[in-house]
Amino acid sequence: MSSEIPITEEHPSEASLEALDSRPEIYPGEVFANVADFDSGIRQLLPIYDELLAALLRCIPVTSQRILELGCGTGELSLKLLAHCPDAELVAVDYSSRMLSVCQDKITAAGYGERVRWIEADFGNLATLNVRIAPHQGFDACASSLAIHHLTDPLKLKLFKWVCQNLSPGGCFWNADPVLSETPALEAVYQAVREEGVTAQGITLEKVRAKCGKSIPQGYSGPDRLATVLEQVELLKSANFATVAIPWKHYGLAVFGGIC
Repeated sequence: MSSEIPITEEHPSEASLEALDSRPEIYPGEVFANVADFDSGIRQLLPIYDELLAALLRCIPVTSQRILELGCGTGELSLKLLAHCPDAELVAVDYSSRMLSVCQDKITAAGYGERVRWIEADFGNLATLNVRIAPHQGFDACASSLAIHHLTDPLKLKLFKWVCQNLSPGGCFWNADPVLSETPALEAVYQAVREEGVTAQGITLEKVRAKCGKSIPQGYSGPDRLATVLEQVELLKSANFATVAIPWKHYGLAVFGGIC
């Protein structure tokens, strides 16, 4: 399975392999050796990153008052959610203390600190233990970006069930994530598109990859475990989502989810 976040060369040279092995170790999802490089680096790897987040944001009702974010990272989506839903309180979950620290600083600087509760935890573990973190009424919405694809398919299903249990009746869940191509021919197309997007910025994948860390499995997350978007829609149906949809897709990136 290949990733829409290209970290390594497909056919690395001996020198490249040695360089890759010497990279600082990071958690899956952190991507870059220095977390301070994430916000700029992810936009180099995924030039339509902001479009991806905007597509997800459009699916979140502005009247939402209680929102759960899984894998908040450095807080890029968190900021957008808080601005989009002015009356909302956000529960932001991430297992990376490094990314969570950046998120906290960013949210506090924007004046949203009192509206956020941060939880340093592995959401795969929360789902496995079936920990209820929702308020009594449940969450109105749950959002995630570039995080859930690190789980195995059985754990994705378990997570989707857990999310549905923590949503209020009629609550929604939307996930913005890389998805597996349906055929080898389409994978070649997806690969070409993402490489064109990077080189169009006047940079090379090699230059961006030089900033990446060496991803080591952590908790329930590991190397990219992509599934097709249709396979994940079926998982959502099995997780008791009453309505499922794919409101946005761009080659190997998609926003999909549903309503419980």
